[in-house]
Amino acid sequence: MPIHAFSFSPLRPVAGAAALLCALSAAAQTAPATPSTPETPAAEATLPTVSVRSAVGTADLLRLPASANVVEGRELQDRQMQVNLSEALGSVPGLTLNNRNNYAQDLQLSVRGYGARSTFGVRGVRLYVDGIPATMPDGQGQTSNVDISSLERVEVLRGPYSALYGNASGGVLSFYTEDPQGPLKLETGASVGSDGQQRYSLKASGQTDGGMGYVLSTSRFMTDGYREHSAADRNLLNAKLVIPLAHDDKLTLVANHTRGDAQDPQGLTMAQWQADPRQASSVANQYNTRKSLEQQQLGATYDLRINARQSLSLSAYYGHRSMLQYQSIPKAPQLAPGHAGGVIDMARDYAGARLVWVGEFDTIVPLQLSAGLDLQQMTEDRQGYENFVGNTLGVRGQLRRDEKNKVSSTDPFVQARWQLAPRWSLDTGLRYSRVRFSSDDYYIRPGNGDDSGSSRHSKLLPVASLSYQLSPQQTVYASVGRGFETPSITEMSYRNSGSGLNTDLRPTSSTQWELGYRQQLRGDALRGLWSAALFQSHSSDEIVTDQSAGGRTTYRNAGKTRRQGVELSAQLDLVRDWQLRAAYTWLDARFREDSGSGIAGQRLPGLARHNAYLGADWHFAPAWTVGMGVQASSNVQANDANTQAAPGYATTALSLGYRAQIAPRWTLAAFARVNNVFDKHYIGSVIVNDGNQRYFESAMGRNWASGVNVTYQF
Repeated sequence: MPIHAFSFSPLRPVAGAAALLCALSAAAQTAPATPSTPETPAAEATLPTVSVRSAVGTADLLRLPASANVVEGRELQDRQMQVNLSEALGSVPGLTLNNRNNYAQDLQLSVRGYGARSTFGVRGVRLYVDGIPATMPDGQGQTSNVDISSLERVEVLRGPYSALYGNASGGVLSFYTEDPQGPLKLETGASVGSDGQQRYSLKASGQTDGGMGYVLSTSRFMTDGYREHSAADRNLLNAKLVIPLAHDDKLTLVANHTRGDAQDPQGLTMAQWQADPRQASSVANQYNTRKSLEQQQLGATYDLRINARQSLSLSAYYGHRSMLQYQSIPKAPQLAPGHAGGVIDMARDYAGARLVWVGEFDTIVPLQLSAGLDLQQMTEDRQGYENFVGNTLGVRGQLRRDEKNKVSSTDPFVQARWQLAPRWSLDTGLRYSRVRFSSDDYYIRPGNGDDSGSSRHSKLLPVASLSYQLSPQQTVYASVGRGFETPSITEMSYRNSGSGLNTDLRPTSSTQWELGYRQQLRGDALRGLWSAALFQSHSSDEIVTDQSAGGRTTYRNAGKTRRQGVELSAQLDLVRDWQLRAAYTWLDARFREDSGSGIAGQRLPGLARHNAYLGADWHFAPAWTVGMGVQASSNVQANDANTQAAPGYATTALSLGYRAQIAPRWTLAAFARVNNVFDKHYIGSVIVNDGNQRYFESAMGRNWASGVNVTYQF
């Protein structure tokens, strides 16, 4: 039976979670602890503490009163081409990362249903790279500047706790570059794959005699593309410098540069996808749809140890992003006086700062307190041009839009953790988020009025969580919090009638609840970490498309929505040579009220009710690893009315890896993998509510990749 034909009662995932909880708990209690012997050193007899850097004041993942997963960099890099984050984050429950196979658009990313409606970039989820926001103050984000080769880890926060990060934080993804250690190490790699994929990389890392650490990583990726008109070329440079100072203080400097050119094959209708999933839309070829982008950013963080119980961290950053995109809007609609044209030329400068103080106090109950301030600002120059000159299509024509947009945010916050009793702790947090928008319109013509305007939104965001340690290896917690998501400056650009900024568009407000359990297993035959969570979220004033007319798309607030579900996750070492990664998410996301549009009760588009992942690695020889991964998803609705959907699917991947020291200072690593082993034809992502009904973006059929990496240790 195909996955999309499954029919689940909402109680079944809950019952499954309870059954798995009992089974694993029993296994952990009956399995003997691994003794510390000469054959089993003490370092192996106990599992290391997994820290969570993105949770202010809380370091131990086991005790964190929130749903979170930490994915180590080696899991992202091992037996992968290291191009897309979707390659290795399938083991995180609640996180959906769909590869559009369209490098002119970002990955389709959502957390517990937040962000799924985005047709470009990332919405509803906060992104951070080495502490620098990759999400702008209006909630728009990108993942294009993440260098997988130099990542130490990715942290994924979900649920009420993420509201402490402010606007558009239905979830939080934090990416961290590795901390350099030891003598100079040089790594170079090359990999190739189906459809002309090529990737070349070079990395240098280490420490000087004075203890200053450095990482410099660069890579280039090229592909002919799985689909017609989907070639891409992307260059990435990432650098990190860690300077130790007196009294355990340190200064961290980061720099990042990315440049990419990509053709845009666009989405397909269902009939087109069924006829030929590798084709591009006809207008994509006609107008040569494509996008070029370039981004540079610099950041600095100063960590100061005030005394044994207080610390201070100050960060600042600046970045510039430019984009040139050619769309396929036909010539005729652009003749309307209010049309913005079919070419987007955008240049954006952004900057910000963050101050965080953390202190510990012996009050009536032990207290850990943190307070801080986040500041963000973005200035954007945006022009629109016709995408034709005479009868020549796909070229820059006359100016049709010219504006300067500014968005800024000011967010003070405070968090407190009370140790109420040896096993009880209470976490509370409060953040006041204020976002300001302004737009100055410089293109005013007859029939195209002044669309200048300004708006501001603010919200008080409280969070509370109560946790209890059932044992040193088990934690149960309950949390509640409020969040909000402002409209982006793009969504506010036009009204459905008249001129001016759409100041009637309100932020989406949400209230989230969560109940979770986390356990560390320390038996001889079963070791690792597993977790379960039940969650529910109610939102009001969801932002949806209002109408597309005269070349302008406008947005409005819909009614209320509800997201509820179950998450299960496990990272286990079954025996010394076997590792298992598993995740399952059941998500029921629906419109509850529709403000008269007739969609009450319908599923939110862009979301699968069921997502599952199962991966196993077998280290069958000292240098060899073989792995298998299965990814499955149920069907996904493509529009609010639920009239079209992408079918469910299940795919299997096989991989083989080799890593060994081939000489005193030389290490060789090689891999080969086959994705979609059974050549399943399926839809990888949907373009939610596409106005041309080209909702569907094809996933790759059976495809392969292989590569080699050589390391020299000085």
